[in-house]
Amino acid sequence: MLPRNLVVLERGWLSSNNVLFFEGDEAALIDSGYVTHAGQTVALLEHALAGRQLTRLLNTHSHSDHIGGNAAVTAAFGCRVIVPAGIDATIAEWDEEALLLSPLGQSATRFRHDATIAAGDEVELGGLNWRAIAVPGHDMDALAFHNPEQRLLISGDALWRNGFGVIFSELLGHPEDAGGLPAARATLDLLARLPVDVVIPGHGAPFVEVGDAFERAYRKLAAFEQDVELLARHALKVILVFALLERRQLARADLPDFLAGLSFCQSVNARYLNHSNEVLAHWLVRDLIRVGALKDEDGLLVPL
Repeated sequence: MLPRNLVVLERGWLSSNNVLFFEGDEAALIDSGYVTHAGQTVALLEHALAGRQLTRLLNTHSHSDHIGGNAAVTAAFGCRVIVPAGIDATIAEWDEEALLLSPLGQSATRFRHDATIAAGDEVELGGLNWRAIAVPGHDMDALAFHNPEQRLLISGDALWRNGFGVIFSELLGHPEDAGGLPAARATLDLLARLPVDVVIPGHGAPFVEVGDAFERAYRKLAAFEQDVELLARHALKVILVFALLERRQLARADLPDFLAGLSFCQSVNARYLNHSNEVLAHWLVRDLIRVGALKDEDGLLVPL
C-alpha cells in the first residue's frame, strides 16, 4: 500500500499519527502527537529510525494532538521544525487562545520553529516530491501533502476514513462567507479532484477506500450544513472524549464544573444550546454512553 521509505506510526485518538520518511541515513517526520504521549512518541521514533538521523519535523496544523510532541522530539533528535505559514506568528507568540489550548483545556509544550511551508510549496520527503495543499475547515491554516506519482495523500484532519476533524472555525463565530463549513466543502471538493489511491489520515489507519471516504465525508458535512446545532453537539462530545482520554477518568459529579472551565464549551453552549452546565453534562454523558464512547463506573466517567 505504501512506499518502502514511508512508515506510518498509527496512534490512538489522543495523538495524531506520525508519518515517517526514510532518506538514506536521514529521516523526516510529519506530526508529533499529544504532549502526554511525548515519551512514547520519542521511543517509537527511536525504534523506527534504527540509527538514522531525524532532520525535519513538519506539522499539518497547530492543534494539540499534532504539535504536542514537537518539543520532546526536537530535544531528543535535534531536528528542524517546519510549520504551516498561517500559524507562524501564533506559534512564535505561543498564543494559547488561538492555538485552542486554553479554550479546550488541552496542553502542549512550547517549541521553537525554524521555517514555514505554504500552500503550493513542494518538499521532498522519503525520495518523493510532495505538494503542500491548503485544506481549511477543521483548521483554517491546515495543510495536506499530495504526491501525484504514487497517488498518495497525507490528509491530516481534513479527511478521515469516516469523516474529518471538528470544524472549530464555524463554531468560533467566523463570518458566514468565511466560516468553516464553506471552507470544509471547498477542501473536500479540491481533494476529491486529486489523483489519490491511498490516504494517510491524521487519525486511523491508511486506507484505499477513497471514494467511500469522500461519500461519508460529504454526507457528514451536509448534515452539519443543514443543522449547525448538530455540529455544536458533535464538537462538545469530541472535546469531552478527548479530555477523558487524557485524564483517564472524571467524576461525573465534577463534569458541570469541568465544562464551566472550558471557554469553548461555554461559548458554543451559549450560542447554540443555551443549557445549564448541569443539563449539558447530563446529555453529554447520556449520548456518549449510548454510542459506546464512555461508561459510568460508580460515578466515574471512563473512556472506552
